[in-house]
Amino acid sequence: MALSMASAGQTLSQIPKFVTDNAYGFLVSVVVAVAAQFLSDHYGAPAMLMALLLGIAFHFLAEEGPCVKGIAFTSRTVLRIGVALLGARISVELLIGLGPKLIALVVAGVILTILVGLAGARFLGRGWRFGLLTGGAVAICGASAAMAIAAVLPKNEHSERNLIFTVLGVTVLSTLAMIAYPVITQMLDLDDRATGVFLG
Repeated sequence: MALSMASAGQTLSQIPKFVTDNAYGFLVSVVVAVAAQFLSDHYGAPAMLMALLLGIAFHFLAEEGPCVKGIAFTSRTVLRIGVALLGARISVELLIGLGPKLIALVVAGVILTILVGLAGARFLGRGWRFGLLTGGAVAICGASAAMAIAAVLPKNEHSERNLIFTVLGVTVLSTLAMIAYPVITQMLDLDDRATGVFLG
């Protein structure tokens, strides 16, 4: 009992140091996120693309200085929490409403897309990390998935370059898809359900 209380006291005593170490980087990340959303709302560009461009411009803050620890904490822990909350928006009722056939189609589509990404990376002489990153980004939810996958993948000298390429690629392709796919659904005369499956 005394040991557990001492351990709890030690943990509580570390909180002020943790806040001090991470506050500047966390605040920089929040400002970049708010600015990206503002630019997205006013200029119609995807918020993720705006965040990426701002992140590139302020990358020097993640290399040295008081913001390094906070930015690293935000890019790992906070990003994972955000992606988990994003996934939690998919309710059980929605999944039940889809039915087992559509759920199986979605799962199969995700797995197949990731496998194609891995095969494509191997064919082009790129590493498995790149294949998993690009395949997962396309299969799941684009730039958000790319950042979440990059946060958990083992790092190497190409990790940052691969992430930037993937986020830019899926953002540009998804923008083109938003223009082309509705035209295709009208040409094929798909009903609402088939259109939803195709767009998904």
